Amino acid sequence: MGNRMRHRQTPSAASQDEAENGGSLRLEARIGGEITIRRLQIFWAVAHTTSLTKAAKLLGVTQPSLSQQLASLEATIGARLFDRVSNAMLLTETGASILGKAENVLRSLQEFEDSLPDAGAGAHQTIRIAGVASVMRTILPATLRPLREARPLIDFDLIEAAPAEILDLLHGRRVSLGLLPSNAVAEAASGFQQHLVAEDPYVLVVPASLDLAGVSDPEKDLSAGDRSLLHSTVQFVFGNQHSRRIQDWYDQVLPGNRLAAQARSFELVIEMVRSGLGVGVVPALSAMAGPTPIDGIRLHRIGIEPRRIVAMFPTHCRNQEPYATLVATLREAGTGLRLPTVAAMPPFIAQHAGEEADRSGL
Repeated sequence: MGNRMRHRQTPSAASQDEAENGGSLRLEARIGGEITIRRLQIFWAVAHTTSLTKAAKLLGVTQPSLSQQLASLEATIGARLFDRVSNAMLLTETGASILGKAENVLRSLQEFEDSLPDAGAGAHQTIRIAGVASVMRTILPATLRPLREARPLIDFDLIEAAPAEILDLLHGRRVSLGLLPSNAVAEAASGFQQHLVAEDPYVLVVPASLDLAGVSDPEKDLSAGDRSLLHSTVQFVFGNQHSRRIQDWYDQVLPGNRLAAQARSFELVIEMVRSGLGVGVVPALSAMAGPTPIDGIRLHRIGIEPRRIVAMFPTHCRNQEPYATLVATLREAGTGLRLPTVAAMPPFIAQHAGEEADRSGL
């Protein structure tokens, strides 16, 4: 299957001024160039990451090669696609006007490839999966080995990413399946299906040295040093309503809490807690290093609604192999998920949970 669309043009004297100022897309300006699928992928990646470095990492190419391909695409089109502003690559008016069209081309190509019939034992296929780190390292490994044993010519392209980036990769058809929290997905994700894989309870993570098992009143039952540690929080930056919900929980359960640090991954939150910087609220799965619980910490139940992990994939793949088998295997793995040991709620948290239930009429 060819991977490029060729545009042959008649040479012309398109002005340098028009090219530099993002002039209209004219066939005359596309001299001696071609628009390839790879260049469209590069354009899409830079548009969504706003960074040449991140785009190169995402596509698995060197930054000089990516920059050269992007420059060739701009020369072919005859207009700048990006402005460089404060180390960020921002779409020009021309770039913004063609991004949707580029996405449609990439989406159509992916749908075409996905729709090809299975050619049997001789068919090679790459399955591209993006997911949050804790799920990629705990649920996913057990599902891939049996799938590959059944289909030896399948390989996998795996990407750990934040939920927003996973959605971008799905919408850009750079991956075929995403594993992410359901609260990161809009209610109606047009063209995609969601299947619940696992429920991952939120827990309070504290250093192993901080024993909360019999604490009814932190002010009376803890030393000054332990009280200070308990009231220092290390928080994951959700960037949505869940952040406010977690902060409300801290304010109600630990009045006078102080922010010690913010982190962009739950794994980093845990490492900071482990070092004695403070306490944090994380999903239990993030306290696993693959199949092994992370040591040096204690986990406590807190009664917050669990994180729901979903598998998200294009609707047209729902009955196609190997996607149907992969999703079914993921759901089975999620049902038998092994979580780290989570202790009961400390008495002072249980008291708060009981008060909340009374107010809710439960």
